[in-house]
Amino acid sequence: MNYWDSNSSVIKDKFPGLFERLVRGEPAYGGDIRVEFSASGAPTLIIKGIYVHSPRDPVREGRRLAETLAETGPIVILGFGLGYAAEAAAEKAENRPIIIAESQSGLLRKTLETRDLRAFLSEHHIIFVLGEPGDGIIGALQFCRNRFPGKGDALSLIRNRALMKLDEPWYAEAERRLTLWTSKDRVNRATLRRFGKRWVRNLARNMTAIRDLPGINRLAGILRTLPAPIPVFLAAAGPSLDSIVPFLPEIRKRCVVVAVDTSLRLILEAGVDPDFAVVVDPQYWNSRHLDRAPAPRTCLIAESAVYPPVLGHPFERAFLCASLFPLGGFIEDRLDPKGRLGAGGSVATAAWDFARILGTSAVWIAGLDLSYPGFKTHYKGALFEHRALAESNRFNPLETWSVKALRDGRPFYGPSATGGSVLTDHRLSLYAAWFENRFQDAPEPRNYRLSGEGFAISGLITASIEELLALPVRRDEINQGMNRVFAQVDEDFNHPDRITRRSAQYQAVLKELFEGLERIKSCAEEAAETAESACRRFKSRNGKPEQTPAHQERERIFRKLDETNKRITESTVKDVAGFLFSPVPEPERIETASFSRYLESSAKLYRSLAEAAGYNLEVLRRFEN
Repeated sequence: MNYWDSNSSVIKDKFPGLFERLVRGEPAYGGDIRVEFSASGAPTLIIKGIYVHSPRDPVREGRRLAETLAETGPIVILGFGLGYAAEAAAEKAENRPIIIAESQSGLLRKTLETRDLRAFLSEHHIIFVLGEPGDGIIGALQFCRNRFPGKGDALSLIRNRALMKLDEPWYAEAERRLTLWTSKDRVNRATLRRFGKRWVRNLARNMTAIRDLPGINRLAGILRTLPAPIPVFLAAAGPSLDSIVPFLPEIRKRCVVVAVDTSLRLILEAGVDPDFAVVVDPQYWNSRHLDRAPAPRTCLIAESAVYPPVLGHPFERAFLCASLFPLGGFIEDRLDPKGRLGAGGSVATAAWDFARILGTSAVWIAGLDLSYPGFKTHYKGALFEHRALAESNRFNPLETWSVKALRDGRPFYGPSATGGSVLTDHRLSLYAAWFENRFQDAPEPRNYRLSGEGFAISGLITASIEELLALPVRRDEINQGMNRVFAQVDEDFNHPDRITRRSAQYQAVLKELFEGLERIKSCAEEAAETAESACRRFKSRNGKPEQTPAHQERERIFRKLDETNKRITESTVKDVAGFLFSPVPEPERIETASFSRYLESSAKLYRSLAEAAGYNLEVLRRFEN
């Protein structure tokens, strides 16, 4: 029986783009596909003589593959085949998103002809990833994180080994993307443990900036208001930026110039005032890129957790993007939303997203190498080079610094924009994947790179400096347009009545913040004392319970802790308090013999939360005024 008509009605309704693709698609694997019935009676699949599913019982095989799912997070199916493992995962997954990565659309068409999958397609959150190797994997994961924020960030992976062997390059690239994603999450968690308190201190010192500085949402689309499209020139800090420096004055005549913090000094030394400089990194050493780089004719684009002296640097004016952290977001949401920049982990990703927000039709990029062409890490004279020179000696020479910088990123050779290979590393390839995903999702602007030396990035077109300089001169139009926008911002955001109103709102926000943190701290401390007191009564000695708690006593403790959990989860400041929360295994309600272990883990959890809330209160009060 052919199920295409019944399945395709669901596909057409839920996945219209996919439906068109399946209708136009070519047969998979050159048509060398055969369906036969297994010993259990369920259809199985043979491609090029290889069984894709069990010839005995493919349904049971699918259930076995789905046995090891993580408790939360999206499920990725590498090789859908006839869908047995995906169906089993959906039954077990309790409404979690399922990402189906299949290398050939023709195989999916064959599956929809072979099996009735209407219930599976209709009742679950399915995302299909088809196309070039690994294309869309990270985009699908990011969509899951945004669309299903309560489902967790763990990742479950089910592999069809036979299909992966049949199309090895495609699935290898898909797995590489998945590895990048999970590695990024591990890096983010490690970074939070290391720098979380620094970010909170920065935000506490910069809180009034959230009140006093406008957001980048007031700049959205400004280039579309001009008579003709204005391109943006984005100066990242890679080695290839050196070759563009002599042309910077002419580039500025034709483009809005956006510099990242790491390239700002070089641009200024070339006699060019960037229109915007993007600074989003909260670390002290990152702020040092602005040393000896006054920019009184440049606008700062910053995140509110930047190292505080950045906001006092001599820029013409400053705009904030939405905070990446719960404390900043809490204040902004109640006071003045700023407008979000894409967070790809690098200032270059934020700068590109800012160029997109401006409404440009084309971004010309220099220095976005995401690699080490000629074993160089940055443009000549960057802060990294100056610091290495200053701290090097005959026992620790400059060459040692360079080798360490290259080695620590887990380097490997990847494809270059010119078709050869170039040395890159794990971290930089993460950024490349982010750019590829954004270029795919945003058909505008068009994106051009002014060097072929760097890592190959799909969607980034290699172009010559001559092509850029052939564009018409537009500087007068740019200046006039910017002046109009800034005048409107001053009239609106900085109107005395607006300033007075924001000041009153700001005080109300602080009151809500302080009172909420105090309540969470008090609740968490009370719950920790409850768990610790009960643990002392019931904890075992010499392997024997000191006292066996009665069922009523256990239930009383459970109810008390549940009441605390409810008060905490209903708090408007729970995300602020939880930002510095040190993860401990979440306690489960276990049998009496292990009740003391449940109490111990509960006490650790609540003590950790109380400490996090207390630290926020301490820092915020220190810098309240």
